[in-house]
Amino acid sequence: MADAKQKFPGFPPAALKFLRGLEKNNDREWFEPRKPVYLESVKAPLTEMVECLNDEFETLAPAFRMDPKKSVYRIYRDVRFSKNKQPYKTNAAAIFHDSRLPKHAGAGFYLQFSPKEFFVGGGVYMPESKHLLAIRRAIEADPDELRALLRNRTFKRYYGEMHGDRLKRIPKGFSAEDPAADLLVYKQFLAMAQMEPKLIETPKMLPEIVKRFRALAPLVEYLNRPLTR
Repeated sequence: MADAKQKFPGFPPAALKFLRGLEKNNDREWFEPRKPVYLESVKAPLTEMVECLNDEFETLAPAFRMDPKKSVYRIYRDVRFSKNKQPYKTNAAAIFHDSRLPKHAGAGFYLQFSPKEFFVGGGVYMPESKHLLAIRRAIEADPDELRALLRNRTFKRYYGEMHGDRLKRIPKGFSAEDPAADLLVYKQFLAMAQMEPKLIETPKMLPEIVKRFRALAPLVEYLNRPLTR
């Protein structure tokens, strides 16, 4: 793996300053005259960072290399079905999904930052029922592999444990007596690592993301395996 420390210098201080101002003035009148600041201090560096991460994915997980235009989330919110009518997101985010699958079908990698938080991680967020069933069948067949991944020292150092919404009862078609019952109740399979927002302004940002993505990669591969066969 190339030395990520030399690739991305970090975001300019104007990035968090812009997002902090947007939190207080989430309207078109404030945003439009400052749109050039957003493009220069937030979107352009985030696009550059995605390109740097693509270089890392070349050896880490080639199927997750992404066109920055598809990786970087738009700042504009879809307010059509939301009670919150604020037009802009007050964070910046990017996603890396398996190119062999639809965007939200399987496990992927994710990062997001705002003036209040910065986290990286990933997993399976909103699987379709058929994909969730396939993952559960794989867990049922070999829960020991998943348990070993979750016990891995590097995974636990960065993520602690796996999170996600769970059912109160074992899903239909599975036995409550199954040794993997505690894993089969998961509806989501997620891992997130928190970091300090100010880290985004330093060259340490990219290598710290890479460390966490590398620690997460075996879990992502395990979750996507039954979907990409």
